[in-house]
This record gives sequence, structure tokens and C-alpha cells, in this order.
Amino acid sequence: MKLISWNVNGFRALLRKMDVYAWMQKNNVDALCIQETKMHQGQVQFDTPGYYQYWNDAVRKGYSGTAIFTKYKPVNVTYGMGIDMHDQEGRLITLEYERFFLLAVYTPNAKRDLTRLDYRLEWGTAFKNYVRQLDEIKPVIFCGDLNVAHTEIDLTYPKSNKGNSGFTIEERQDFSSLLDCGFIDSFRALYPNQTGAYTWWSFQFNARQRNIGWRIDYFVTSERLRNRMIDAKILCEVAGSDHCPIELDLNDSFTTDKNAM
Repeated sequence: MKLISWNVNGFRALLRKMDVYAWMQKNNVDALCIQETKMHQGQVQFDTPGYYQYWNDAVRKGYSGTAIFTKYKPVNVTYGMGIDMHDQEGRLITLEYERFFLLAVYTPNAKRDLTRLDYRLEWGTAFKNYVRQLDEIKPVIFCGDLNVAHTEIDLTYPKSNKGNSGFTIEERQDFSSLLDCGFIDSFRALYPNQTGAYTWWSFQFNARQRNIGWRIDYFVTSERLRNRMIDAKILCEVAGSDHCPIELDLNDSFTTDKNAM
């Protein structure tokens, strides 16, 4: 089972740069979860024969948004957390399958001046409670741009970025608290000491070419899926956004009867 997550930084812009559907087919992607669509579904013609589409658009046009394209029809779909103050920006989609939940998530950014840090932490607490409740029912896989570099190994310049958005003590503790509830960062579980592994680079100063970046995109799974993980990859060669896609390969299946389209 091959899952891919990607903050596309504007889906219409990405479609002008590459044939996303052909790329999905070529790489035999079972589910693609995208963040920061920056559009409403009706603003683009995107045909995906063989894949179901699920979109969660922000109320505000041109902002945030998530989508999932999957070969397998879920038994249930939920948009948001059921909390009105957190469900206006299209940041969460939950697909329930027979064997697990698959979530696409786009965590709010605290902003450069940290004016949104308090809200970011409120959202994080609500999300933690939400996935804990799901995990009591069946295993959870959630993926996306979580807007935090968890530890110093996850960004090029940790010392100079301490206290900056995405690397505040509060944001890092928020992620640690989530993992402590029985979840694992799949990439670090498999590659605990790998350095230079980043998923986002600034457009400035040739940061991507110089690999001056941050790892802020994750596949997180319930602890009990640890032994089903085959590999976790950072697809840094794939261009089209300031983020690159990430991949999780699991020895598992979406359904017992493979109810594909």
C-alpha cells in the first residue's frame, strides 16, 4: 500500500507545472493526500479515472484547503473535527476504511510574528483529542504539513531558529504530546539519525539547491502499525512546490475485499 502526502502550495499552480494524474498512475499511488490547495473544488477540472476525490475547501477562497485522491472508496468520510472554530479553513479530511482511518491534515501556521501561536496550540489540542478518539476505534494514519520541525535534527539551523514559528518550544511540545498518546513519526521510526532529510525549503537564497530546509511534513501512525511499515520516503527530487511529497509504504490493505473503483 503506497500513500503519498504533499503540500502543493496551490493546486492550480501545480497542475500548470505537471500532469498530476499521470504522475499518480506512473507511481502506482494508492492514495494522494494534498494540503494547501488554495482553491475550491469547482475552480478546476481535474479528472481522475480510477480514483475517488474528496475535498475540504476553506470558507475563504484562495486559502488553505485539503484533498484526498484514493483508489479505494471509504466506508465513511468526515470533514473537519466537528468544532466550528476549527473547521472553517478546510484543514482536515478523515476517510474511514475497514482496517484504519486515513487523515489528510494541514496544521495552522503560528505566523512569523507568532500572532497565531495561541490558536495553533488550541487547534493542536483539539486535533490530539480527535485522533485519540479515532485510535480507540481502529488504527490511525494521518499525514500532511504539520508546520513544526520536531527536533533539532529536523532543520538545518536549529540554534538560530529557536523560538521562531515552526520551532517554538510550545509547538514542539505539542507534537511530542501527540506522539506520547500512542503515535509514531514513521520517518524517524525508520531513520532515527538521518540528517539533511527535509521536506520544505524557502524560495530564497537557493535554499532547495543547497538543501537548507525543514522537515515539517509527516506520516504519523498508531503505534500498533509499526511492524507494518515497509518504508518512509522523502521524494525531494519531485518539484512543483516549496514542499516535496513524502511517501509511506505499508504492508496492509484498505479493505478486506479490495473494493476499488
